[in-house]
Amino acid sequence: MIALPLLATPAQTFQIVLGNQDCQISLYQRGDALYSDLDVGGVSIWRGVICRNLVSLKSYGYLAFSGELFFCDMQGLADPRAEGLGDRWPLFYLAASESWPAALQQRGLA
Repeated sequence: MIALPLLATPAQTFQIVLGNQDCQISLYQRGDALYSDLDVGGVSIWRGVICRNLVSLKSYGYLAFSGELFFCDMQGLADPRAEGLGDRWPLFYLAASESWPAALQQRGLA
């Protein structure tokens, strides 16, 4: 499990390699909610997925993305907001070979 580098801004797009996948991740605040888009190898995997605390952004197992992306509130149980990205709400990548409970326990998050 790795934490992705984020800026505390209301909109950002960045490129990163996760599990040998060339990813482009976009995060953007709309009202009180944060949303995400993901492209892998230039192909759209999801658009407009709402970001929730400890809920995978990968809504369906059949999506062409290996692993999971999720936010974790380091100060409570709130859903992520732009002003706390990277600090209060890091975005984690969990490889397909890792399990949620074990990875969270290792990081002291569960």
